[in-house]
Amino acid sequence: MAEDIRQDKKGNFSALMEHNSNGVTRTSALAASKTGASKKLIIKNFKDKPKLSENYTEDTWLKLREAVSAIQNSTSIKYNLEELYQAVENLCSYKVSPTLYRQLRQLCEDHVQAQIQQFREYPLHSFGICSFSLKYKSVDSLSFLKRMNRCWQDHCRQTIMIRSIFLFLDRTYILQNSLLPSIWDTGLELFRTHIVSDSGVQKRTVDGILEQIELERSGETVDRSLLRSLLGMLSDLQVYKESFEERFLVETNRLYAAEGQRLMQERDVPEYLHHVARRLEEENDRVISYLDQSTQKPLVYCVEKQLLGEHMTSILQKGLSVLLDENRVTELTLLYQLFSKVKGGLHTLLQFWRDYIKAFGGEIVGTPEKDKDMVQELLDFKDKMDNVVHTCFARNESFVNAMKEAFEAFINKRPNKPAELIAKYVDSKLRAGNKEATEEELERILDKIMIIFRFIHGKDVFEAFYKKDLAKRLLVGKSASVDAEKSMLSKLKHECGAAFTSKLEGMFKDMELSKDIMIHFKQYTQNQSDSSNIELTVNILTMGYWPSYTPMDVHLPAEMVKLQEVFKVFYLGKHSGRKLQWQPTLGHAVLKTEFKEGKKELQVSLFQTLVLLMFNEGEEFSVEEIRTATGIEEGELKRTLQSLACGKARVLNKNPRGKDVEDGDRFNFNKDFKHKLFRIKINQIQMKETVEEQVSTTERVFQDRQYQIDAAVVRIMKMRKTLSHNLLVSELYNQLKFPVKPGDLKKRIESLIDRDYMERDKDTPTQYHYVA
Repeated sequence: MAEDIRQDKKGNFSALMEHNSNGVTRTSALAASKTGASKKLIIKNFKDKPKLSENYTEDTWLKLREAVSAIQNSTSIKYNLEELYQAVENLCSYKVSPTLYRQLRQLCEDHVQAQIQQFREYPLHSFGICSFSLKYKSVDSLSFLKRMNRCWQDHCRQTIMIRSIFLFLDRTYILQNSLLPSIWDTGLELFRTHIVSDSGVQKRTVDGILEQIELERSGETVDRSLLRSLLGMLSDLQVYKESFEERFLVETNRLYAAEGQRLMQERDVPEYLHHVARRLEEENDRVISYLDQSTQKPLVYCVEKQLLGEHMTSILQKGLSVLLDENRVTELTLLYQLFSKVKGGLHTLLQFWRDYIKAFGGEIVGTPEKDKDMVQELLDFKDKMDNVVHTCFARNESFVNAMKEAFEAFINKRPNKPAELIAKYVDSKLRAGNKEATEEELERILDKIMIIFRFIHGKDVFEAFYKKDLAKRLLVGKSASVDAEKSMLSKLKHECGAAFTSKLEGMFKDMELSKDIMIHFKQYTQNQSDSSNIELTVNILTMGYWPSYTPMDVHLPAEMVKLQEVFKVFYLGKHSGRKLQWQPTLGHAVLKTEFKEGKKELQVSLFQTLVLLMFNEGEEFSVEEIRTATGIEEGELKRTLQSLACGKARVLNKNPRGKDVEDGDRFNFNKDFKHKLFRIKINQIQMKETVEEQVSTTERVFQDRQYQIDAAVVRIMKMRKTLSHNLLVSELYNQLKFPVKPGDLKKRIESLIDRDYMERDKDTPTQYHYVA
């Protein structure tokens, strides 16, 4: 049981007195057993505080100083560490702490001051200017750094041991005085003040560290643990930034500025990019290995600025087109990654990327000699650029949009021609006999074509040529697949709207209705008494849906004329009030022919049919005789004769021989004609486009555009009543879906004024009024 006595601060003087002086009395086990009571522990304070002997403080300090000196000189300590700790605690308990702190600080300061001399007296060799000077200098500075590191490590170790002895002082007196640094901080302060802050020592230390880093950058192996320790020292002493980092960044800046200038001249761009990436990796590794973490950001910025930021334009001018031409995916990915680190890097890359696409694409579109392969080259180029954006440029939305803008810009620099060639390319893919692609591949090709199609401004040109080619495929029976045709139609409808494809859809409806009509016609002819041995198939075309064909009055055989009349009676009997106009241009027939080799069937156009049937009546005819007998126009006739006498299947002989048909040529039937097939197609000529057809289609588009401009002007003026010229032109540009020049608009406005649809204001000539 403990007595309730007021406790005073007490000290434990076990180191000074032999008897128990802590006020604890323990009853013996024997006494406890005699009384039969449990053990009791009675705690009492000293009634009087013990007094120190006269020389205790001085003797104890001598003992502590001797221990500190032993630690500083790396010799053995005579006293037990626990004893020394207790001595410090005793001194602190008797208010000697301020004196003890001053004495300890002075002792440590004297020791540190003594250390500076070894660095001041350290030899500094000067070797002059020679190729070996850096190497010798580096060896000399390395030994200096090692000595500095050894001194620092010893100092840290000594401070930790001294602090462990004076821990009671550190945790009581020093902790209670906020203005006093701890023993560890005192050690750092003394080392900083007397050694590291010495200008000569600091300069040699930092010079040596910078020299080692420079050696490592040039490919030498250095002691990284030494550098890590010394830079840690500077950081612990809080002089890292001003003494080392500032100079380090200046030197780094100078090194990489010179390296960037030199390597841009010496190396090609791919090699240079890999070098920059390697340098950045090395510098980041230095931060991890021995530099302070705070240095990473300015260091990486410095490398990026000097190796990339200063040379962005040069890198792109020198290497971007090469990388893109050669499809260097790895280097392009690296280029994007590096430029994304530099301020303004991606913006600069974006501009060069856009310019490259415009230049490369402009060359494809603007070279008439490449027209034959233009669309395929555009598709390949688009695939290539898509791959670069997705694989190398991380699907960056800005680059995707820039690519679209660039394609739209260059593809419309040459008006109308790309639209025409895209339509012809689609025709080549949808035409029967195209064995290049399966249905899935064909669908994929059509999807790619639609992407290119979106960039075109003059979509009406595409529509005109597509409609003309579609008509030929449907009427001559050369369409590869109805499903593919309808798929393409669906894509166009989705892209341009129902108005764009309404006529094309009408063409398909006409073909389906024609099939139904022919079923009924066959039933009708079977009931006729004088049925013909010629089988007639007629396609009924709605004039507004189909391309317009120049009427040609040819001389058909009597039996064909008779069949036409029979069909006319049949059709008009079912559809009164309609008018039939026969179009022989895209008619075709199958002729049974007998050669010496045997019977063959010739699949020919109607014009070829008329020419070949003449040879049932005679052996040989001149060009003039054939023209008179058939009534075929001269240019068309020469093309027809050329296909029969100068092509691969020469069923006629031409005299004299030659590739071109002249007015004086004569033709006879080639009885010796041989071919491995039974049915031979000679009517491919119908699918070929003549120059006249191309010109006429283009002219028709321009004529349609004039009508559309007129209609748009009248529509706007009718709604607005009065409008200035500039506002009218602006409205027209918003409404018209094809490119048009201001001069053309002005001509149409003048035409409408002449035709009294609108009039100029009498006072303001640039103002127009609608005339109701």
